[in-house]
Amino acid sequence: MSFAFPPAPPPSVSIAGLTAHFPVRRIFCVGRNYAEHAREMGHDDREPPFFFSKPSDALVEHGATIPYPPATADLHYEAELVVALDKGGRDIAAADALACIYGYACGNDLTRRDVQGAAKKMGRPWDMGKGFDRSAVVGPIHRVADVGHIDRGAIGLSVNGAVKQSGDIADMIWSTPEIIACLSGLVALAPGDLILTGTPAGVGALSVGDTCVVSIAGLPDLATTIGPSA
Repeated sequence: MSFAFPPAPPPSVSIAGLTAHFPVRRIFCVGRNYAEHAREMGHDDREPPFFFSKPSDALVEHGATIPYPPATADLHYEAELVVALDKGGRDIAAADALACIYGYACGNDLTRRDVQGAAKKMGRPWDMGKGFDRSAVVGPIHRVADVGHIDRGAIGLSVNGAVKQSGDIADMIWSTPEIIACLSGLVALAPGDLILTGTPAGVGALSVGDTCVVSIAGLPDLATTIGPSA
């Protein structure tokens, strides 16, 4: 097959302990999957899971300096556990879901909160509030063979050393197997898919110069810095 111009390199994330990278197909995110965060956003904590997406070329890795994005004055952090799949399918049973997981990583779902809020008020899609350039911060993937399955343990985020978010993976309303089962009933999952599983309470704004660190028990920290607008 020939192309009209050279295609972009496939997006990928580093894998801890390997020189090979994890090729990323799609990035799915779960909305309001911690009860306290659901309440702080003004919603009941028992609603069914819902999903949105980020483009795979929005990926940013550990140690990067991210230019403050355009069209916002309210850039927010959201610490998340990231699940990386190396198997997929349709209508995956929750009991079979863990077998689809290659590994786990720390993530930060950057959000243009003012853009998202305006879209909500007008009943419009969130895409430009969630899926903008460099909005998907993901640390190195740690294989299940090395770290096991992460279903509990502390998750938190600090800005310039001050703790802003603190929770436990066990507090997720919908567990990782339930998320995979539900999502696979909506779309066909495949190797290379990433799932950001939701954020605990305490989301807030970032400013130029801030260093943001996501911490999850059993994984190394994920650090990024917000730089001036490009």
